[in-house]
Amino acid sequence: MADLFQNTPAKASDYSAKDIEVLEGLEPVRRRPGMYIGGTDERALHHLVAELLDNAMDEAVAGHATRIEVELSGDGSTTVRDNGRGIPVDPHKKFKGKSALEVILTTLHSGAKFSQKAYQTSGGLHGVGISVVNALSERLLVEVARDRKLWRQEYQRGKPKTKLKTVGQAPNRRGTSVTFWPDSGIFGEGARLHPPTLYRMARSKAYLFKGVEIRWRCDPALLRDKDQVPESEDLRFPNGLRDFLDAALQDGRTLTPDPFVGETKLPDEAGRVEWAISWPASEDGFVHSYCNTVPTSQGGSHESGLRSGMLRSLKAYGDLVGNRRAGKITAEDVLGGAAALLSIFIKNPQFQGQTKERLASPEAARLVEAVVKDHFDHWLSGHPERARTLLERVVARAEDRLRKRQESELNRKSATRKLRLPGKLADCARSRSEGTEIFLVEGDSAGGSAKQARSRDTQAVLPLRGKILNVASATADKMKANQELSDLIQALGCGSGAGFDVDRLRYERVIIMTDADVDGAHIASLLLTFFFLEMPGLIEAGRVFLAQPPLYRLAQGGKSVYARDDAHKDELLRSEFKPNAQVDISRFKGLGEMPPSQLKQTTMSPEARTLLRVTVVDPEAVDPKAGIKETADLVERLMGRKPELRFAFIQEHARFVEEIDV
Repeated sequence: MADLFQNTPAKASDYSAKDIEVLEGLEPVRRRPGMYIGGTDERALHHLVAELLDNAMDEAVAGHATRIEVELSGDGSTTVRDNGRGIPVDPHKKFKGKSALEVILTTLHSGAKFSQKAYQTSGGLHGVGISVVNALSERLLVEVARDRKLWRQEYQRGKPKTKLKTVGQAPNRRGTSVTFWPDSGIFGEGARLHPPTLYRMARSKAYLFKGVEIRWRCDPALLRDKDQVPESEDLRFPNGLRDFLDAALQDGRTLTPDPFVGETKLPDEAGRVEWAISWPASEDGFVHSYCNTVPTSQGGSHESGLRSGMLRSLKAYGDLVGNRRAGKITAEDVLGGAAALLSIFIKNPQFQGQTKERLASPEAARLVEAVVKDHFDHWLSGHPERARTLLERVVARAEDRLRKRQESELNRKSATRKLRLPGKLADCARSRSEGTEIFLVEGDSAGGSAKQARSRDTQAVLPLRGKILNVASATADKMKANQELSDLIQALGCGSGAGFDVDRLRYERVIIMTDADVDGAHIASLLLTFFFLEMPGLIEAGRVFLAQPPLYRLAQGGKSVYARDDAHKDELLRSEFKPNAQVDISRFKGLGEMPPSQLKQTTMSPEARTLLRVTVVDPEAVDPKAGIKETADLVERLMGRKPELRFAFIQEHARFVEEIDV
């Protein structure tokens, strides 16, 4: 180690003043583009258009422009044009012989956005946006319509190629037009701007400011059928983020009929904030935030304010209505699975980095939290029904989160321990899952018969004590404390909820074997509800079955047959026995009263039994997703927490009932 730095003798000529470089003008951008646009990849390439579009949007937000044009041409160029005031073209007093336009295009940290004189709020802050675009363009053409004249200047790789000159009169035109061709030496020969990305960018800007119209134009040769991008479209959305939210949800089903939408000015003329939030039934949500029309993909202080304000409001509402469970919710429970859009306009925002992906202004959190909480309080109290529905969902998410955390902690604790199975489980002898099955039976009596009738090598039996908990209406705490469910989850070995893994299932088949009466059907429905909500992968994999035990035994002489219901009994009386024969008909009160030999013969022996595989939708269904959604809705109606939905279902279908088994 002592010789590590002694092998190479130092030379006085190795490092001297001549090695010190001073990069001037736009040379730092061309040498280190990653410092300004985050790299030289496809994402960075599209950031060039974003910089120009942000400048045009700043003119619109300031009230000086009403129209922006974005045009993608077949020669690889992109044009962004606005009808704002136009970049000043008069000589700059600090740089003799240069116009203000040339200074802005060739000098880093130059512009009119360092104070609030020209712009109250703006997305551009550092005065580097358009100069960076110029530096990284093989060619750039700028036109300014100002004072009834049209000015033009051309640049090449950041340097002026022509002088600024007047090219004609422009009595009915004003604004700035920038056309640029990205430098292939920076971004690579194959680099190109993608119409879908730019179209989404232009569309989102139109949503963010109601007073602007963005005209999109694209050369047809650049479009592919799968892009689903129009050649031309005028984008204007008078309802702002509400239109944005409606387009994103595409008429999908939501938890509440109306979204939480609002817009308000911030105190002390600090700016304004707008939001639109809904809760999709699918919980397939998103959170998109913006500051001064700049997308903040990594969130920041304004998002923190939104989350905190909504959390405080919903907790307070929970206290107001006496829902103690609301005390355990977090901001992630409130906005997890929600579709949320947030846009804020503030003075002097602080971003992390030149690409502005995260807002770091501490005052934004305080301002947003205060206004959002106030409006959310009114939204909740004004509509108690939707507030209750939302609170129930958020509390359910919180309980599910806590249950998952407990399961995770339990898994860590028991990772090195020997597998412990419920004491009442009669497990099979085979160690691998192939060819094995577990019978879930009701009560110890039926369990005793099933244990005697089973094949010990491949069949396991787990007796359940009466009717298990209805998980569709139970809280996470009740589920956690329920011994029957705990035994079932432990016996199956595959976990539940987010921790479910079908590959860990200890048996090939799970067979629900209950009495062939109303009580048995009720127990089976409770078990199926549990599997559907907590272990849906078990049903999707086709691993859940319903046994078909008989309800009747028909005997005459030495002949005995079994009927599963009344219709089957009548059919067997006609087909298996002579007319007017004296047939002894006995009805089984339960599986526990059935002799083990008969239970094995009729229900448990693979050679003679009938099993029904449980599926959610028909395998040949045209739209399986619609079938799953319909089943989920039905489970919620019949097994959920709202008795009025069950009552309505009974009223709707009562006329179809022909027989009632009481």
